[in-house]
Amino acid sequence: MPASDPVVYSMTRAAAAARENAYAPYSDFSVGAAALARDGRVFTGCNVENVSYGLSTCAERNAIAAAVCQGGHDLTTIAVVTSASPPASPCGACRQVMAEFGIERVILANLAGERFDLQMHDLLPAAFDRTSLETD
Repeated sequence: MPASDPVVYSMTRAAAAARENAYAPYSDFSVGAAALARDGRVFTGCNVENVSYGLSTCAERNAIAAAVCQGGHDLTTIAVVTSASPPASPCGACRQVMAEFGIERVILANLAGERFDLQMHDLLPAAFDRTSLETD
């Protein structure tokens, strides 16, 4: 998707702004995310680390939690911004949560302007979903 795409532009700007609030004293790896709801609202999140690493939360999950808290359950797109080159990809836990909320499009970007525009099914093929719970 070209950088002139207004969705990509606004989403990556929102994620980059959220990244500025990251709390990453242990990894020094700040991440920002912006989740877009079908109704046009954008919800942001950043990573929040903890000295007990398992208690840390990723930017993607924090953006989705912010959306849910404000009634944004119908999500379509998420943008993730880091300083890494190439842009960093979401962890497995975030991929599963993104799939749960119907995110279809994933924009990975960095501060240098590199971008990848991906489909969720490419990041998490054969995702565990509601149909996985169906029994005979």
